[in-house]
Amino acid sequence: MKINTAEFVISNSKVAKCPNSPLPEYAFIGRSNVGKSSLINMLTGRKSLAKTSAKPGKTQLINHFLINKNWHLVDLPGYGYAKVSKSEKRVFQRFITAYFEERKQLVCAFVLIDSRHKPQKIDMEFMQWLGENAIPFGLIFTKTDKLKPKELEKNILNYQEEMLQVWEEMPHFFITSSTSKTGGEDILEFIENLNNEVTE
Repeated sequence: MKINTAEFVISNSKVAKCPNSPLPEYAFIGRSNVGKSSLINMLTGRKSLAKTSAKPGKTQLINHFLINKNWHLVDLPGYGYAKVSKSEKRVFQRFITAYFEERKQLVCAFVLIDSRHKPQKIDMEFMQWLGENAIPFGLIFTKTDKLKPKELEKNILNYQEEMLQVWEEMPHFFITSSTSKTGGEDILEFIENLNNEVTE
């Protein structure tokens, strides 16, 4: 898939105010500072479609972007937010949960994982919640350029071993780097195939 147009549509904290559209949606979410905004900008070929920041937790709303006039990319706030109050965390968690439970247009969620770290409890718990709520998801390993190939392979194997203790099989996963611009085409091809399935 080639992205020809990527347009900001709306930001909000209420699922009821999300676009009233039948177009398929793909949501991107992960821990703070996992490189989500950089990944979205790489995917869309836009330098500042999603706002990047050195300060984790920049995304604090549900952000909808219309891609090629035929699907929505949804940028969600991170979980495990850095430097926000407990009350803010509760608000974020409430509308993230509501989004996943209520948004019928959602085809697949992409959970972003920092490839440099061993499996994190907060990531595992979030994926468990998605599974319990029958929400389809894939994994995107980010920042892979910061590891040597052997280290990356070892870390991903560790992740697979950890997940297969709970899951029958590993979710579809992607290896990406926004810096070296790798992995984006695989994600877009995956989305294109899903779009073809849901529109048939």
